[in-house]
Amino acid sequence: MKKYILLLLGSFLLASVAYAADSQIWGEMRVENILAYGKEGSLKLGSLFTMLQSNYFAKIFLAILVGVPSVFLLHYLVIGPKVFSHDGKKIYAFNIFHRIVHQIAAISFIVLVPTGFIMTFGSTFGGGEFVRMMKDLHGLATVTFAIVVIPMFLMWLKNMLPTFDDIKWMMIVGGYLSKVKRPVPAGKFNAGQKAWYWFATLGGMVMILTGAIMYFMDFNIPMINEVTGLSQIDLLRASAILHAVVGFVIVALFFTHIYMAVFAIKGAIHSIITGYKEEEEVKILHSSWYKKLKKEGKV
Repeated sequence: MKKYILLLLGSFLLASVAYAADSQIWGEMRVENILAYGKEGSLKLGSLFTMLQSNYFAKIFLAILVGVPSVFLLHYLVIGPKVFSHDGKKIYAFNIFHRIVHQIAAISFIVLVPTGFIMTFGSTFGGGEFVRMMKDLHGLATVTFAIVVIPMFLMWLKNMLPTFDDIKWMMIVGGYLSKVKRPVPAGKFNAGQKAWYWFATLGGMVMILTGAIMYFMDFNIPMINEVTGLSQIDLLRASAILHAVVGFVIVALFFTHIYMAVFAIKGAIHSIITGYKEEEEVKILHSSWYKKLKKEGKV
C-alpha cells in the first residue's frame, strides 16, 4: 500500500513541476494564426458556438450555481438532515489508498469549480491578472485530478455497476424526501453516488481531454486533425461546447455530492477521512450492504 501512495504523491509532484514549466516550453513552439478564427470549419460550428457562448452557456452556469444550492437549502429547511448515532459500532468502508485518491480528487474539484466559474464570467471579474491566475489554478487542479481519475475509476468500478437496488432507490429518491428513517435498498454505494462516480470519472476524462485540446489548440498538431477528420477550428469549437455541456452536469452533481456528504447526512464526510461509517447509517442508507456484511459476520 505504501508504494502506491508514494507513487501517487511522486506523480503529483512531477505533474506540478511539468505544469509550471509547460507555458514556456509550449510558448516557444507556438505557431501564429493556426486557429484562423475568422474562417469556417468543416462542420460549420462557428454560428452555433457563437450563439451558445454568447446567449446560453453563462446563463446555464449561473442558473446551476444559484438554483441547485437553493433547492438544497429548501430541502434542509423543510425536511432536514438525517442524523445517525455516532456512539455505536463503526464499519470500515474505505482503506487509506481510497481515502487519499478521493481527497486529492475532492480538493481538485474544490479548485476547479470556482475557478471555472470565474473564467466563465471573466469580464464580470474585471479580467486581467486575477482571471489569468484563476486560469492557471484551473489548469493545475486539472493536472492533480488527472493523476487520480484512473485509479479512482478502477478502484470502485465493481461496486459502481448498476443493480436492481438502484431502481428501487431512485423510486423513493433514496428516502431523502421523508423525515422518517427507514431502510433504503442500496449496496455500498447508492444510485446517486453511482451517478456521481460515472460523471466524475468518465465525464472528468472528457473534461480533461477537451480542456487539453482548448489549451494546446493554438499549436500546429496535424496528427490530431488527421485522426479526428476535423479542421483545427472545428475541433476547438466542438471541444469548447462539449466541455461546457459536460461541465454543467458535473458541477450540478458535485454540489449534490457536497450537500449529501456535509449537510444531508450528519457526519457522513468523516468516512472519507477516517475510513469508518456509523453502523446505524449503513443499516439505514445501505441496507443491502449491511445485510451482506451481517451474513459474512463482519458486523
